[in-house]
Amino acid sequence: MNFPDTIRYTSEHEWIRVEGDEAFVGITDYAQSELGEIVFVDVPTIGETVAQGEVFGSVEAVKTVSDLNMPATGEVLEFNEELEAHPELVNEDPYGAGWMVRIRLSDPSELDSLMDAAAYEASLH
Repeated sequence: MNFPDTIRYTSEHEWIRVEGDEAFVGITDYAQSELGEIVFVDVPTIGETVAQGEVFGSVEAVKTVSDLNMPATGEVLEFNEELEAHPELVNEDPYGAGWMVRIRLSDPSELDSLMDAAAYEASLH
């Protein structure tokens, strides 16, 4: 399992990587391995502001569908359109090419409530 320490994690297995006042969001390596083969990512919230902990979309695997929860309040600016044709990128590179949305952060202080890599890894045991 891979747990980069440049990002923050939620207890629902989403990650957020901040770049200035924007951030990228996806699901963790652990989440993609538990879900199995990802076949579809649905994000109907582009252009909307989604509160921390609220659902911004869903990810569909061969056997299940899971909600995607926003790690920190923000406006959904962009969906990773590569995932439309290649949802398997979430399995292959969950922290890189498999990112799901780009957001504009509303309240960066919310990031303080998220886990760092060590805390997230410890939460899995």
